[in-house]
Amino acid sequence: MRAISLAEANKIITGTFASARKRKAHALAAIVLDAGGRVKAFQKQDGASLMRFEIAYGKAFGALALNRSSRQVLAKAKEKPAFMASLTELADGPLFLEAGGQLIRDPSGEIVGALGVTGDVNEVDDLCAIDGIHAGGFRADDDFDARAVKRLNIKKDPPLRDPRKL
Repeated sequence: MRAISLAEANKIITGTFASARKRKAHALAAIVLDAGGRVKAFQKQDGASLMRFEIAYGKAFGALALNRSSRQVLAKAKEKPAFMASLTELADGPLFLEAGGQLIRDPSGEIVGALGVTGDVNEVDDLCAIDGIHAGGFRADDDFDARAVKRLNIKKDPPLRDPRKL
């Protein structure tokens, strides 16, 4: 398993915040976890509210725990509440059921970590996360074609749009 470096994690967070500026997002917080679910880097923009570390961590950890975006973890919770209640009891980390958590993959599709972003609406958190992953030189689940999705067992999200641009 390839480990994500601190420099790469910081580059992902810098890219996330650059996307937030471009999108005129509210103040964000972003966390990068390694593939084992441990914190590699965290930053919170000025003006971000108090519990943003815990929320971002729960989004990223949830994505890693179920090998899918935190948006899909939320959908799974709605679909199978008993399963999620049991998983919460077993998990050695927090599961925050909200969009904004994305898996970080290398070009071959191996998961090297997860990014949790919080502070704006779900879609903007996700869009900034994906932009941050790209800025770090990595790939998000949406970057893989149908063949790779099947081979890697990727659960893709429906296309995302910034709700402010509708």
